[in-house]
Amino acid sequence: MQISVDLTFSPLQDDYETYIIDFIKRLRKANVTVIENPLATQVYGEYDTVMSLLTREMKRSFEEIGIGLFYIKLVKTNRATYVPDF
Repeated sequence: MQISVDLTFSPLQDDYETYIIDFIKRLRKANVTVIENPLATQVYGEYDTVMSLLTREMKRSFEEIGIGLFYIKLVKTNRATYVPDF
């Protein structure tokens, strides 16, 4: 089953940028499609692959920071090729 995930990582500390960049770089190394924009990161791929990746990398990120938040939306379809028609 293919899924699309929209997520935002927000470390609640002054040096937050490094942690966000490191998290995204780790996602890029996996066998999934990753698209970033200024507000969020989208991850597309097979459910088990994406969820295993996110579980591992979110845990690692939480271990590296003091306090942080992940906002996540999941859709049961791969929307990586979506193009607006308006």
